[in-house]
Amino acid sequence: MIPTTLTELNRVRAECKSMVNKRASASAAAAVVPVPGADIGADVVIMMELLPAINRKFGLSPEQIDQLDGEIKAKILVIISSIGSEIVGKLITKQAVAMLLKKVGARVAVKQVTKFIPFVGQAVSAGISFGAMKYLGNSHIDECYEVCKRIIEAKRTESA
Repeated sequence: MIPTTLTELNRVRAECKSMVNKRASASAAAAVVPVPGADIGADVVIMMELLPAINRKFGLSPEQIDQLDGEIKAKILVIISSIGSEIVGKLITKQAVAMLLKKVGARVAVKQVTKFIPFVGQAVSAGISFGAMKYLGNSHIDECYEVCKRIIEAKRTESA
């Protein structure tokens, strides 16, 4: 269910940010393992779980949107496309996650190289992994928040 008030919307955003921090910490923990490539696999799995969970919290999963009446569904799809989101309200696939990871590709490449430097490299790799995961998760939250905020504002305008 899409939040109906800004107070409810802000609560959902806070819950999602907490979820992102937990998943970013898990990503950092996976990055400490000195096996090149293992952390990227973990990041993909984490993002495949995290992004749909954020969509669901905001009421913007594909299943939730499909259950809405045609008029609201159309408004949501227009808003999603107007903000340029590629994952809000969409089925999250490995390809979508790979595309997102490419956006932070330089960080991922540095992370892989630093793994070969004992101790310090693993710490740097963990920091990069945490930062990249947090950035991607929070960016998705911001997009979902903007979609819901515009829906709330449109409903407020219609009822005025």
